[in-house]
Amino acid sequence: MTGSDRPPRRTALVTGANRGIGLAVAEALAARGMAVLLGTRDAAAGAQAAAALAAHGHAARALALDLSLPASVDAALAQLAADGVHVDVLVNNAGVYPQGGVLSAPDEAFREAMEVHLFGPLRLCRALVPAMQRAGWGRVVNVSSGSGSFGEGLEGPAPYCISKAALDALTLKLSGVTGPAVKVNAACPGWVRTRMGGEEAPRSVDRGAEGIVWLATLPDDGPSGGFFRDGRLIPW
Repeated sequence: MTGSDRPPRRTALVTGANRGIGLAVAEALAARGMAVLLGTRDAAAGAQAAAALAAHGHAARALALDLSLPASVDAALAQLAADGVHVDVLVNNAGVYPQGGVLSAPDEAFREAMEVHLFGPLRLCRALVPAMQRAGWGRVVNVSSGSGSFGEGLEGPAPYCISKAALDALTLKLSGVTGPAVKVNAACPGWVRTRMGGEEAPRSVDRGAEGIVWLATLPDDGPSGGFFRDGRLIPW
């Protein structure tokens, strides 16, 4: 196979990618030959993570991206457009875990959770998915949680649960308009040993990343519009 015969390298944008599940997903996608954009709130940490991937021969770069700030999202999208970058795979992984009940959590906790888990991913999807549709291929993975599942009881802090349920609703609505070539799914990675999940969590970050990577690399006959854990459907 000559260089001109090879299919073009796909590009993945993973948010919250400087550590934890996001970094594990970025590493796995890079190992599969994708160019990866590490979207990170902490620019220095993102640059360090991208440099580590590049040192292993992967195509990786950091992208300053704070989903809690609309201006940061807009600036990141403008940078991608200026650089002529087409995103084939979008993994909305960035997350926050504000505490409090539905009557006790401050407004700011709900506001931050909704910005990071709903409005930020929505902005990215609205900007990037149309180009996937025009190209005839794309994958969107929204990293959710069983805590956002009505079927599993919405257990956990109210800002987190409600915002993840909203992300699930975005997943279902978006999947209904993208067409068969762009797969849109939600993934629950399970309880993972991260800064958010804590040391008592039973799963490694690599184990948590597996289901996300599976959805990010689905074949053309793969599912769309589902909520998955470990490759199996779970209830909304």
